[in-house]
Amino acid sequence: MSQWLALTLAMGAACAVVLAIVFINHRRVGDDDDPSETPDVIEYMTMMIGVVYAIVIGLAIAGVWEGRGAAQESVRQEAQALHEVRVRSEAWPQDVHERISADVDAYVRQITGPEWRTMADTGELTDKGAQLLLELRRTVTEYRPADEYEAEAYQPMVDQVAAADDARSARADAAGETMPGVVWFGLITGAIIAVGLIFTLQIRRTSRELLLAGLYSALIAFLLFLIWSIDAPFGRGVAATTEPFQALFPGVAS
Repeated sequence: MSQWLALTLAMGAACAVVLAIVFINHRRVGDDDDPSETPDVIEYMTMMIGVVYAIVIGLAIAGVWEGRGAAQESVRQEAQALHEVRVRSEAWPQDVHERISADVDAYVRQITGPEWRTMADTGELTDKGAQLLLELRRTVTEYRPADEYEAEAYQPMVDQVAAADDARSARADAAGETMPGVVWFGLITGAIIAVGLIFTLQIRRTSRELLLAGLYSALIAFLLFLIWSIDAPFGRGVAATTEPFQALFPGVAS
């Protein structure tokens, strides 16, 4: 099921439930019921709960978006470090440069292909990717520079491999879902309370009240779906991309 179809179904279901409750409740209300008799304290509490829940929703969106940004930044840093390794290796003999370039390309091909799909499905990295990075590290560290010019490129290349390894670790930390289950429990419970409280205001079947009730419930459904979509930085709708690898390794990155 596509992300847009899931969003449409979620928003439509939220509207349908709220409007169905309005119709059922309206049929149970007597003709002598006066909607203007809603106590002021109920209106005040409904407003305050809505404000508090809006703040919680905003903080949740900011948190998952920050996590998504950190995940994308780790991808950029990893791609840049690997690019530096391949470029700096040009200072070494041609056969060594070709071997390092082959190791870099194999690693990039792995992480932008099978490993990226594994992150999206399970939130974990692959052992194959770790093995290929280890082979690249060995290729770089085992070479002994023949002169001072080659020696000047040695330590920066070792540092860039370490930077790629560090970025890989950061990518691993960001691969899973960022929102704890207890937070989701609070968000969903808050949504039920926020929507449920609008019925304490004795809304009627007028087109204006039905429209506002439907839009309110659809908005909450959309915001929850947005949080869920961003929550897994590599797995769902608004996910981190392989664009940094595609830009620096055209023809290699998937």
